[in-house]
Amino acid sequence: AWMTGWVYVMAMCSTIAGVAYGAAPYTASVVGFEPTTGANVICALVILAIATVINMMGTKVLAQAALIGFFAEIMGALVVGVYLLVFERHHDMSIFFNTFGSESTGSYTAAFLAASLIGVFQYYGFEACGDVAEEVPEPGLRIPKSMRRTIYIGGVAATFVCFALIMSVVDIGAVINGTLADPVSAILANAFGPVGSTAVLCVVLISFLSCVMSLQAAASRLIYAYARDTVLSQFSHERHVPPYALLLSALLPGVIVVGSMISADALLKIISFSAVGIYIAFQMVVLAALRARLKGWKPSGEYQLGSFGLITNVGALIYGVAAMVNISWPRTPGAPWYDNWIVVLSSFAVVAVGFLYMWIARPHLRSAAIYGDAISSRDAVVIGGARGTTA
Repeated sequence: AWMTGWVYVMAMCSTIAGVAYGAAPYTASVVGFEPTTGANVICALVILAIATVINMMGTKVLAQAALIGFFAEIMGALVVGVYLLVFERHHDMSIFFNTFGSESTGSYTAAFLAASLIGVFQYYGFEACGDVAEEVPEPGLRIPKSMRRTIYIGGVAATFVCFALIMSVVDIGAVINGTLADPVSAILANAFGPVGSTAVLCVVLISFLSCVMSLQAAASRLIYAYARDTVLSQFSHERHVPPYALLLSALLPGVIVVGSMISADALLKIISFSAVGIYIAFQMVVLAALRARLKGWKPSGEYQLGSFGLITNVGALIYGVAAMVNISWPRTPGAPWYDNWIVVLSSFAVVAVGFLYMWIARPHLRSAAIYGDAISSRDAVVIGGARGTTA
């Protein structure tokens, strides 16, 4: 259980870094910088700093900022997507079934698995709703509903924009062969002009900033929950935020952003580890839940799947393990070995450091959490008797 949280904290920090780094090229375009590696790192650090300042202002300010970001993202996606489809569409739906001469020999499975990573990267992060459950009334009902809405609304909006952008590309061949390295900016500039495209990019940046703030708030709550007997457990009752945990949730992503300069395709590698790290944490819970179910555990939460629970549990484990293998699979044979295997190496390093800390500090032995509802009544009696004897 302790290792699950440890891996998840690292994955969350990596996700924050990935979102901030992903926003950097758009930031550079808005302010007029050449989107070089150095400029992207500086812009990402600035975004992290702004998000931290807003988070430090308290939960009320964060809620308002997140709401603005949410509406900016949804409305921006709808407006931009509809405009592109109505006025700038250069292809019909057949474009999604046309290879444009990019096919080659070999198995289609490899290409399909590589392309499917877009879906994996697009549909994760919704679980962050659960990290603020302590601050939500009736979390057992509201958090699952929030997770589903995040998937439905956010996923549909993102997919809609992707479809619109792809059908608005003038020269698909230039995108495939790399001649047009930044097709999104080119499409927006062609469709909206210099002023209009800048306005659209500003809306995109608001969405990125809102995402960083929300993820940082979630990560800081998780760090706070793990460190309630250290300096990280300090809590501001006036602003309702854990200030030192917030600073750490900015510092660690900042280190990742700066460290990304040593890797080619840094954004892809950061996102890949973020996704596989969260999947690792997911599957640790899924495996534990399946083991408990097979030993007779009956979930007692407010949100349940009933008779579909066991089937969903098994399916989730199979899919999760397959997704982790797909994400981690090396696909850049021309890169240095450490860069080609960086997702696997970084995952191993996070787990290894976690085990080392567990061995030295024994943090998992200091928990007072209730866990008896996940074991049989007979085992609970035995453990309860052993505790009474020890006392």
